[in-house]
Amino acid sequence: MAVNSRQRVNSTERCVDEVIRRVGKNINLGLPLGLGKPVRFVNAIYQRAKDDPEIKLHIFTALSLLAPVGSSSLEKRFMGPFAERLYGGIPELQYARDVSNNCLPHNVQVSEFFFKAGSYLNNRSQQRHYVSTNYTHAARDLMDLGVNVVAQMVAPGELHDAPGMVSLSCNPDLSIDLLPMLRAREAAGNPVAVVGEVNRQLPWFGRDAAVAEDEFDMVFEHQASEYPLFSAPQMAISPADHLIGFYASTLLKDGGTLQVGIGSLGAALVHSAILRHKNNEAWRAVFDYLNVAENFPLAEKEGGTGPFEKGLYGCSEMMVDGFLYLMEAGVIRREVYDHADLQILINNGEIDEQISLATLDVLRREGLIDSPMRSRDVAWLRRYGILRETVEFKGGRLKIGDHSLNTDLDDAEARGAIETLALGERLVGGVAMHGGFYVGPQKFYQSLRELSDEERSRICMTSVNYINHLYDHPLGNQRLKAAQRIHSRFINTAIMYTLSGAAVSDGLEDGRVLSGVGGQYNFVSMAHELPGARSIIALRSCRNTGGKAVSNIVFNYGHCTIPRHLRDVVITEYGIADLRGQSDEQVYLRLIRIADSRFQPDLLEKAQKAGKVDKNFQLPASWLNNTPDAIAKAFAGAGDKDWFPAFPFGRDFTDQELKLGKALKRLKAETATSRGKISTLLQAVQANDEQGRYAELLQRMGLYQPSGLREKLDQRLVIHGLQLTENPSDTGSSKA
Repeated sequence: MAVNSRQRVNSTERCVDEVIRRVGKNINLGLPLGLGKPVRFVNAIYQRAKDDPEIKLHIFTALSLLAPVGSSSLEKRFMGPFAERLYGGIPELQYARDVSNNCLPHNVQVSEFFFKAGSYLNNRSQQRHYVSTNYTHAARDLMDLGVNVVAQMVAPGELHDAPGMVSLSCNPDLSIDLLPMLRAREAAGNPVAVVGEVNRQLPWFGRDAAVAEDEFDMVFEHQASEYPLFSAPQMAISPADHLIGFYASTLLKDGGTLQVGIGSLGAALVHSAILRHKNNEAWRAVFDYLNVAENFPLAEKEGGTGPFEKGLYGCSEMMVDGFLYLMEAGVIRREVYDHADLQILINNGEIDEQISLATLDVLRREGLIDSPMRSRDVAWLRRYGILRETVEFKGGRLKIGDHSLNTDLDDAEARGAIETLALGERLVGGVAMHGGFYVGPQKFYQSLRELSDEERSRICMTSVNYINHLYDHPLGNQRLKAAQRIHSRFINTAIMYTLSGAAVSDGLEDGRVLSGVGGQYNFVSMAHELPGARSIIALRSCRNTGGKAVSNIVFNYGHCTIPRHLRDVVITEYGIADLRGQSDEQVYLRLIRIADSRFQPDLLEKAQKAGKVDKNFQLPASWLNNTPDAIAKAFAGAGDKDWFPAFPFGRDFTDQELKLGKALKRLKAETATSRGKISTLLQAVQANDEQGRYAELLQRMGLYQPSGLREKLDQRLVIHGLQLTENPSDTGSSKA
C-alpha cells in the first residue's frame, strides 16, 4: 500500500520501501548542501544499497559534513574528546565516512559539486566524480543528471502556528527550484519521490522557506531519534586575518549591501564592521595608524569611516553566524521590499519608512495608486503597512471600525481623516537579510531558535538563484534585485592571486579540486553588472608549505577560478589593491604593493622580464615594510590590541585545547620536511616535564602515564611542542 503523502511515517525503513516502490532500484538521490541532509533517512537508504547489490544508488550533493578525527596519533588524541563533545549526539553520515575511507560499495557512487576545503585532495574517487558547476546551475545540472529522489531535513510548522506547513529552513537554496522541476518530471511520466525528515532542532523560517507538507511524498517523523544540528566551530582569527577584515570594513558603504562567506576572514570582517559601528573611535585609531586614507584612497571614495546610520542589507548565499551578530549590533538593519518601484523611491529618499500623507502623494504621483483609491490600491497599501491592517474597502470607501472615509486624496477633509484613522506608522514586510543556506556553531543555531517572530520575519531564507543571480527568476526580477542591492560589497576568499588579476580559489594546477566554485563566480560577475557594486577578493599574502613561506600572490598559475577580466578589488593584510579598469602595469604593481616584502623583488623581476612593468621601476621604500613583524605591531601601535581578540564571538575549544592545538600546529610546521622531522624527534626525546607543569594537558591527551614506546614518544613530542610555543625563538622553521 502506498504511503499517504499527507501523513507522516515513523520508520525510515518504510520510507525506503516507498522510495523503491515509486522509482525502482535505480536511485539518483539529490541531497542539500551542508546541514540539511536528513541523516536518518540517508543512512537507511545507503544501508539498503549496501545490503542489496541490485540497487544502484547515485548520491548528488555538496559539502558532506563529518566530525574531524585527525590523521596522526597525536591529532586523533586531540580531536577525540573534542569531537565527542560537539558531535557525540549526532548520527554520522555513513556514506560520507565510507567515502573518506575509500570503501564505498561498487553499486554506490557519490558526486559532489563542493567539498569542504582540502578534504578530498587525495581521494581519487571523489576527484573523479566531482561535478564542476556554479551554485546557480546546480539544480539544472542535478535534473540533467537524472535525479529522481530528493530528501531534506525540515522543521515542523505546528510549533509556529503553521499547521500543514514545513520549513526548508537551512536549505531552501536549491530545493525551492528543484521541487517544481521534479513535479514537472513526474507529470511527464517519470516516477519521482520527495522525502522530508522532521527535526525540531532545526530553526523555523517562514516566507519563501515555508512550503506545504504535501509537497513531500512522505515525511519521516520520529521525535525520540531527533538529533542536534551539525556545527562548524569558531576558528581563531589571527592578527593577519584581523588586518584583512579591517581593510575590508573600510570599503563598506553605509546604506549598502553585504555578502560574505564562512571562515576566519569573514569573521574578521564582521568583527571590524561591528567595531566601526559601535566603537568608532577605536576603529578610527587603527584607520589613522595604517594611514588608509592616503595609502588606499578607495576606502574613503567608495567605502566609509563612520558608524552605519542607515545600516546594511545582507544578501548572501550563506547566512553565516556573523550576519546575526551584525543584526544584533544594528549594522544589518536596512530593509528591502519586494516591489521595485517602492524600493527605488526609498533608495532615492522620496519616501521614508515612516509613513505620512506625503507617502500617499508620492505613490500617486508615480502612478502606483489612484485617487480616488480603488480596492487593489487599498490591498497593496495594507500589504506594506501604509494603511493599517484594520482598513477595509467597501462600497468605494475606506471602512475603519464605525468610520467610513472618502478615498479622494484631493479632498482636504478626506486627507485629514485618512491621516488620523487609516495611515500606518511605518512600512512593514521588509527584509534585512536574504540567505540561501546556513551552517555554523551551536550558539548560532540556538540564537536562531530564540529569535522573536518580528526578528525572524526580517530574515528570508530563499532560492540561491534569487540571491546569486541577477536575471529573471520566479521569486524576483532583475530590476527588483538591482534596486535592493545598492552599493553591494561581495566579499569572497581565494588561495592565490596572479599578477595578471586571476583568482585561484577552488583547485590546483594539477587538476585536483580543493573545494568548488560555489557562488564565487556569480558574485564577482554581479559586481561588474550592478551600479556601485564591488567584488572584493580577500587572501593572506603568504602560506607555509614544506616548512617555508610561500607567496600567495604569484606571477602566474596553471588554474584559475575567476578570470583576469573580472579583476576588481584584492585585499591582503598589507592593504587594498583597486584593479578595476586599470592597465596591466598598474594591476601588476598594485598587487606587488600588497604582497609580502620577502617576495616583492622576485615578483617585480618576473613582471619586468615579461614586459608588464617598466624595467626602470624600483620598489618604493614605503612598500618594503610588508612583514610579519609589521602585522604584530599594527594593532598595538593603534592603541588597545584587545579590540582584536582571537575569538570575538566565542569559542568551542577549551583553554587546554587552545594550548594543545597551538603546540600541535607548531609541531606540524617543524616536521614539514624530512630534516625537520629528524631534528624534532631528536629534540623531543630529550624533552621532559620534571616539574609537572604540563600534567593536566598530558591528561587531556591521554598521555600522562604512557605505556609502550609509541605513547612515550607521543608524550615527549607534546611536551616539546608546548615548550616551543612558550619559547618561540628556540627554532626558526615556523617563524616564516
